[in-house]
Amino acid sequence: MAEHSRLNELINRLHEVQRELESELDRILLEKREAFQYQLRRGRVVFEKNMRRLQRQQRIGVWRYLRQADLLTVLTAPIIYGMVIPIAMVDLTFSFYQHVCFRVYRIPRVRRRDHIVIDRHHLAYLNVIEKLNCVYCGYGNGVMSYAREIVARTEQYWCPIRHARRTADPHRRTEKFLDYGDAEGWRKKLAQLRREWDDS
Repeated sequence: MAEHSRLNELINRLHEVQRELESELDRILLEKREAFQYQLRRGRVVFEKNMRRLQRQQRIGVWRYLRQADLLTVLTAPIIYGMVIPIAMVDLTFSFYQHVCFRVYRIPRVRRRDHIVIDRHHLAYLNVIEKLNCVYCGYGNGVMSYAREIVARTEQYWCPIRHARRTADPHRRTEKFLDYGDAEGWRKKLAQLRREWDDS
């Protein structure tokens, strides 16, 4: 059991460092907002007039942008944008799933807006194509993050057991999971894990 207390100690230190990191990132973000002269008002980005004018001066026109584009990039664009259909299906089906099943299991629902952030299209130095690309990437990556958290909560409810071998990028909920092979812990702690949704 000594390895468990050591692991718990390391996890607690990791959480402490994560809180420090979040605080530092917030401080840096505030400095960046001041440097690039923008504010968030009710979740909306508002730039100072002079900064917007400077940004517009940096924008490359659409025709020049297309002329400078690599031919293979242009030819593969329909494949990239075609992925919006399966991404939207993931968004729709995972939203439906959690709104039905999480209510039944009493699992707190994942807030979409915490994962899907689309704001880069407000940048005046981007042309229409670049803005569309940024909207697409924000949506696609946001949906994957949203779906991952839904699946992680589902796993915590139904199968909170660590794998026998390490995985490449385990979600943060696995810290709470039971050890592989811990049959006694499984019987004793499953009900408790199904109620522990505090992310702190």
